[in-house]
Formats: sequence, C-alpha cells, structure tokens
Amino acid sequence: MSPAPRYARHVALPEIGEAGQARIAQAQVLLIGLGGLGCPAAQCLAASGVGTLALNDFDRVDETNLPRQTLYGPEDVGELKVEVARDRLQTLNPALQLRCLPERLDARVLEAEVGAAAVVLDGTDNFATRLAVNRAAVRTGVPLVCGAAVRFEGQLAVFGNGGQGPCYRCLYDDEDEWLGNCQGNGVLAPVPGVVGLLMALETLKLLAGVGSSQDSRLLLWDAKSGDWRDVAIRVNPHCPDCQGGAV
Repeated sequence: MSPAPRYARHVALPEIGEAGQARIAQAQVLLIGLGGLGCPAAQCLAASGVGTLALNDFDRVDETNLPRQTLYGPEDVGELKVEVARDRLQTLNPALQLRCLPERLDARVLEAEVGAAAVVLDGTDNFATRLAVNRAAVRTGVPLVCGAAVRFEGQLAVFGNGGQGPCYRCLYDDEDEWLGNCQGNGVLAPVPGVVGLLMALETLKLLAGVGSSQDSRLLLWDAKSGDWRDVAIRVNPHCPDCQGGAV
C-alpha cells in the first residue's frame, strides 16, 4: 500500500521514495528525555510518519521549561511530561502509535527497550544516564543519536550506524561532562530546538536507509558566532563499553 498523501513530499525525494517512507512508518523509535532536545525531535518524528514512538521521561513540567520545551504550556505545569507529550503528539498525528515510559529505567529494562527500537535518541542532560544509554546501545547494536545544548552551544553525533566505529564513551569518559546541564549554566531557548531537529533529521535518514552524515562525527555549533565545526571521533582502544578495556 502506498504511503498516505500526507508524506508526498518525502516520497518525492528519490533518496526516500515510497520504500523509505514505508520503513519510517514501520519503525519504532525510542526517545529518552522530553526536554528542550526531545520535544522538537518528538514533534518532527511524529509529524514525519514514524510508526511508533516510545517516550521515556519521569520529570514533570516546570515553568522554567516553557521557553524551550515546545510541547508544553502553562496549563501543563506539574503534569508528567510523557503524558502531556503523548496527548499533543497524538493530536499532531492520529496514526502515531505511542508508548509512555514514565519512570527511570534500570539497566535491564533500558537494554530491552533500546533493543526493541530501530533507533534510540538521547536527549537527556544527565551524564550517568547518557553512559547507561550508550552501554545499552552498544550491547544491542542499535544506532544512537545524541544531542546536547547548553548556553549558546550545541553538539550532535550518531554512534553505531553500521555496527563498527566509536561509541559515546569513546568520546567522553567519567571526567568529561562537557559543560554540565542547562539548569546551572543556562541555555538560549532556540539552541536545543535546532539540535533536536537535527537529531530527528539524522533519525529519519537512518530509518529511510539514506545513512547518517554524522556517523562517528561530532558536529559542534556555536550559536553566538554562527560557526559550525565537524570533527571525526576515533575509537578509544581502551573504551570499557565498546572495546572491553579500562580507561
């Protein structure tokens, strides 16, 4: 069956076509963190026809979230983010299948959820969680799309596309929580929005079979100066997650 007319502009792209849009529609994507990165990523993926979104976040909406977490409004303060997001995303695309995971996932459950997904997006701002998600992605072989945003700076990288190459832990070890989270350091509202949309873009490319331009590469964006830098990520031969070594 041909994709719905809604996705005609996707289908018109030779790199995607009906087959690529069908792969998007059949996929389950796990999105961990429904903050400034996860909200725009979820909206774009839902609107673009991803078949199933599994949403994991145990936080509640806070008033300070509202400038950059675009799924929520003042009336949602105090509500669970996954429940508000579920309702808004379902309205955005009634055909979307949604799974809500409103709790902190232990290692066993996290690995099972990651293994059930075609792609996992990490939009968290907690370094320990990022390392746990990376370990689950390495063990299951599922591609991991990582974004980060703080102050005027954004980062984007994709790991595990093709089964070889570095993982997130190759880039950062336990000492490296690059700039901390936005709670203590601040963030300009559009910055995570841009990075979240780039995360959705790389995810759709992976699902459609286009590949990922950010595979094993770190994209660095300075929103204040407008500069973009792209650097290769090398395998750490001592990485405890993907190489079985010790840092």
